[in-house]
Amino acid sequence: MTFRWLSLLLVFPLSALATPAMVKIKGYEVEYEISGQGEHTIFLEAGGSAGMSDWDPVYQQLTQHAKVIRYSRIGNGNSAKLRKNYSSEEYAEEAMLLLDTLKIKEPVVYMAHSYGAYIARTFAATYPQKIAALMLVEPASEHDVDIMREIDLAKAQKEIAQVQMDDLQNGMSNQYLDFWAKRPLPDSPQIPDIPVTVIASIKKYDNPPVLFFSDAGREKWGKLHSDWAKAFPQGKAVLTDKSYHYTQFEEPELVVAEAAALLGRIKR
Repeated sequence: MTFRWLSLLLVFPLSALATPAMVKIKGYEVEYEISGQGEHTIFLEAGGSAGMSDWDPVYQQLTQHAKVIRYSRIGNGNSAKLRKNYSSEEYAEEAMLLLDTLKIKEPVVYMAHSYGAYIARTFAATYPQKIAALMLVEPASEHDVDIMREIDLAKAQKEIAQVQMDDLQNGMSNQYLDFWAKRPLPDSPQIPDIPVTVIASIKKYDNPPVLFFSDAGREKWGKLHSDWAKAFPQGKAVLTDKSYHYTQFEEPELVVAEAAALLGRIKR
């Protein structure tokens, strides 16, 4: 894990992409892939600057349980290139437009990784009739900086400022301002009463580069997501100490198993 800790929401693995189909959304080419069949439709939202490859380790396995759609947001993967700042509201709108264009009528099981959780939470609150369940894998949170400040305010302020500067210099595009705004995002009950699963990493670091990755930071991170999930009537938190931010790469079997369990919790 690099010093750009908050960019764990934006750094992505370099896997080979399958050859996707393309569709136009708001005049921009968007790559996507659909496979599998079943009673439910899983919609995969990648993390930060990631494209469809963010889900490579689990995509085919998920298609054994449901119809699965993955795509690259505009500006990411092989979708149209873009140099502007996006908000999670804009991304959520484009996700809805993609589903409409693909003629997906039924509510989807929205699975999101990292920064994708910003979009999934916004989508769930904005389009409640289009979501059957929600699964967040190591989700980004607007409260990550609060965790650092609770541990050591003075040190946290310096570390946050440095990371913010590093991110800007490294050209974190598309969602940079949205991520750093740290504005409140939809929670329960703004998000409807649906089955919700959150997988969060509490694995400790031998040499934590910043407070966020310290032992205290890991414990607070786990509690944050546990409390968030438990606020939902049908919420479930899964804390893992066997993987870091890319749970779908380090523990694909966990992600698939929890996705299958989530499908089973959806009311017929």
